[in-house]
Amino acid sequence: MKKNLKLIGGVFVLMALMPVTKAQTTTDITISDLKQHVYFLASDSLKGRKPGTPEAKVAADYIRDQFVEDGLQLLGDNGFQYFDVTVSVEPGSANVFSVGKTTGIFDSTFQLMPFTSNGTLDAEVVFAGFGLEITQDSIQWNDYEGIDVTGKWVMVLRGDPEPDKEESVFANFGSDRDKALAAKDHHAAGILFVNGPQYGSGDQLMPQTFNRVTAGAGIMAINISQSLANQLLIETNLTISRIEDSIRSIMQPISFQLKMKAKATTDLQRVEVTTCNVVALIPGSDPLLKDEYVVIGGHYDHLGFGGDGSGSRMPDTIAIHNGADDNASGVAAVLELAQWMSSQKEQLKRSVIFMAFGGEEMGLLGSQFFASNPLVGIKQVKMMLNFDMIGRLDAEKPSLMIGGTGTAVETEAFLKTREEGNTMGFTHSPEGYGASDHASFYGAGVPVLFFFTGAHQDYHTPFDDADRINYEGEQAILDFTVPLIFELVNRTDALIYQETVAPKQEGRNSRTLKVKLGIMPDFTNTENNGLGVGGVTAGGPASAAGMKKGDRITSLDGMEVTNIYDYMSRLKKLKPGQRITVDIVRDGQKQVLIVAL
Repeated sequence: MKKNLKLIGGVFVLMALMPVTKAQTTTDITISDLKQHVYFLASDSLKGRKPGTPEAKVAADYIRDQFVEDGLQLLGDNGFQYFDVTVSVEPGSANVFSVGKTTGIFDSTFQLMPFTSNGTLDAEVVFAGFGLEITQDSIQWNDYEGIDVTGKWVMVLRGDPEPDKEESVFANFGSDRDKALAAKDHHAAGILFVNGPQYGSGDQLMPQTFNRVTAGAGIMAINISQSLANQLLIETNLTISRIEDSIRSIMQPISFQLKMKAKATTDLQRVEVTTCNVVALIPGSDPLLKDEYVVIGGHYDHLGFGGDGSGSRMPDTIAIHNGADDNASGVAAVLELAQWMSSQKEQLKRSVIFMAFGGEEMGLLGSQFFASNPLVGIKQVKMMLNFDMIGRLDAEKPSLMIGGTGTAVETEAFLKTREEGNTMGFTHSPEGYGASDHASFYGAGVPVLFFFTGAHQDYHTPFDDADRINYEGEQAILDFTVPLIFELVNRTDALIYQETVAPKQEGRNSRTLKVKLGIMPDFTNTENNGLGVGGVTAGGPASAAGMKKGDRITSLDGMEVTNIYDYMSRLKKLKPGQRITVDIVRDGQKQVLIVAL
């Protein structure tokens, strides 16, 4: 980008108030400059920029080098803020399973569940139907009634009694994670999952999938074949197939103690890698305002080669997910804004931090890490602008979505006057939380703006490539945002932060989860000692009860919570209007909150 934009009398001319056309732009950010960044970051040679890979480091180096070339001051460790993430779990070498004299074959007749705890157990086995425990207005079903599983193996069928019924009430309670948690609640020492006939004939094991957040369930968990399960049932003259058919026929739980024992050792290893945020600074020129900051950022990581558990919308296709729109387009914007603003640094009153976040696709990990470990005082950050997927502006009906418009008192009026007369349409969303990095800053008390051109069929697939980006559209977006950013950096009074009201629960999620606390989980906590609270939604039940960002939830209504999966499973058991206790840890001290749902 050529650095020849003029400032007249120290005031930037806000030409974005006029219609944006190809010949009338507010900056000289060029299409060729944007293409250079996107085509490099979204090239096959970078293999999808998965955190912890050499290719992700190449992307981070490229961004850092661009900052250096443009004269920015590097923060952190030479421009990098490092943190560790768990990218997968892999079986170790010590896995064994046996029933009597029959020894299982790993990956053939038994395999680990991806959330298993490690250990050794030689114990009796109790069959507990589908492993369900449901108390709802529409259904009462308890596979644990009348049996004692303390210290034993629980063997359960995968799925639920109504697999062919799309609107089945069982569907919300039949996940493997939910069943492991129920077994743990009943003090079982291990759980054995069996694929019954509804998963097909033969001795098939479940497909191997590893979740992006690999928190353990706190119990040994193994998937065994029907043949091994039938060995455990041999003295009952029953088979897994007959039992599943019976349960589905009578629609009643069937549970009983077995005479056989099972012995196993589970060995699952967490694979951790180091990734980083890339951070650089343009110091402000005003003696009073230079210690205040505006953050401009976007994430640079993506899904690698995809696959199960990666977030790919084509999980069965192993291919490079280049992530041109998601989010090479946003990083290109950050780099071009950094270059232009560096050329105008004498005119910038506040300091401006430019960031490329790592680990966004794994749960906003990079931005949450920065918000919890800021390289400047987080209270001195007066605005965060997030560019994530701005490369697919509709050429016929251009419309830019702007999120976070309710996170500062003045934002709506501030934007309205700058949108008038622009040929783009604009859609506003007041909410500060959402599935991108601005949410981490909003949770830390920072007003945010989130720029986004919408999802599309190529999103999280191998087809999100550089040749499908609307570069003219991205140029128009930056022409609109440059004067807006310039004014935010230079206005005397920063915008005043405010919390947004919790949105009304509607749609499919509200049917799946009848209640919500109104929190943003903190995925950076991997200790399995509770669910970290990354933020609290104003107007939600948690906010009304006094919950705060930084709290760690350890129990809901007396039910233990060790991670996000426990939390989601516990919510399914709660009802609107119910008053519950929530055990939290705050500043190292245990507290109890009373929450009205």
